[in-house]
Amino acid sequence: MKHPVKSVDDYIKGFPKDIQKSLNQIRTAIKEIAPDALESISYGMPAYKLAGKPLVYFAAYEKHIGFYATPTGHAKFEKELSKYKQGKGSVQFPLDKPLPIELINKIVKFRTKENLTRIK
Repeated sequence: MKHPVKSVDDYIKGFPKDIQKSLNQIRTAIKEIAPDALESISYGMPAYKLAGKPLVYFAAYEKHIGFYATPTGHAKFEKELSKYKQGKGSVQFPLDKPLPIELINKIVKFRTKENLTRIK
């Protein structure tokens, strides 16, 4: 039985190098845009909170990277995300395509502003 990971570093290290690269790109984007976000593992995946509220999550799977920006982050970028498989509050970026890091940056910026606005 696989033991649950305790840190984002451990989570990322559990994947092949090419997937680690994509996961690290997402992690770096989040940390640069929201440096005050608290990083943890929640629901078995990297999770970020800002101002006491969930910001974004991400996770690697066999054929995609799941990105979770709550329903508001996905609703705001509905048009840009329309070419990807989605669920409520989630989007799947296929591993065989380039990671849309600029779109991820926009979503994280939106969610950061949203979380910080809520505390004022």
